[in-house]
Amino acid sequence: MNFSTTTTVYLWQGVCDMRCSFDRLSSLVREKLDRNSITGNEVYVFFSRCRRKVKLLYWDRDGYAIWHKRLEAGSYKVEKLERCEVITEIDLEDLLSGMDFSRINLRKNAEKGSFNQSRCSTL
Repeated sequence: MNFSTTTTVYLWQGVCDMRCSFDRLSSLVREKLDRNSITGNEVYVFFSRCRRKVKLLYWDRDGYAIWHKRLEAGSYKVEKLERCEVITEIDLEDLLSGMDFSRINLRKNAEKGSFNQSRCSTL
């Protein structure tokens, strides 16, 4: 997957039914995230209850596209919270490659020259 640098990644941390397809996932984006899924510059990430399956929904020029992956061993390290978090493309790649998402605890504040406890923007 090659997304542009202007692509925004929305990670839904709640549980998603992996039987959902294009219409139900886009409906979930509208209802839970209060977003329009056909902008073309956004990717929406959903996980199963057991965190072994992931789906990405995005608008690909002329229609929806879904990317789906199932792990044969282990699970994705994402908390089960009913919220959405904006992450970077690099964080998405790391997450899909098996890195523990909770590793992001400290962010350097360039203006103050110190670390703070803020996480990525929450919707």
